[in-house]
Amino acid sequence: MATIPITKRGAEMLKEELHRLKTVERPAVISAIAEARAQGDLSENADYDAAKDRQGFIEGRIQEIEGKLSVAQVIDPSAVDGGGKVVFGATVELEDEESGDTVKYQIVGEDEADLKRGLINISSPIARALIGKEEGDTAEVQAPGGIRRYEVVAVSYQ
Repeated sequence: MATIPITKRGAEMLKEELHRLKTVERPAVISAIAEARAQGDLSENADYDAAKDRQGFIEGRIQEIEGKLSVAQVIDPSAVDGGGKVVFGATVELEDEESGDTVKYQIVGEDEADLKRGLINISSPIARALIGKEEGDTAEVQAPGGIRRYEVVAVSYQ
């Protein structure tokens, strides 16, 4: 299986979620199932069904996170030497050539992406268009409204 790039911060977030699922969520759902069983007839017990569904979700998420962490290639953006080029983990300041608006994005892994916080997925169209560019270069991105052009104003590795 291929490795999945993830920033150091993203790996820590996944590890924290995994710890919470194993130490808080899993024991809570086990006790909820035990309580529902104590109520008697399980065939018409909505609490039991809900707890079993929740348990299935938790166990699935634990397996998913463990799988991702096992193939993750953890990258510390501050240790990256991209030579001024846009690479995974880089923070890029862009100027929309049409409107003049500036935006700042960090290129991160799939699980970390959060556009509201300026974190874009490495496989998104804009990130793919930016990879390999340097300050002063123009990136063309196919957007729903047509092609958008962005000038790379600054590249940093934080």
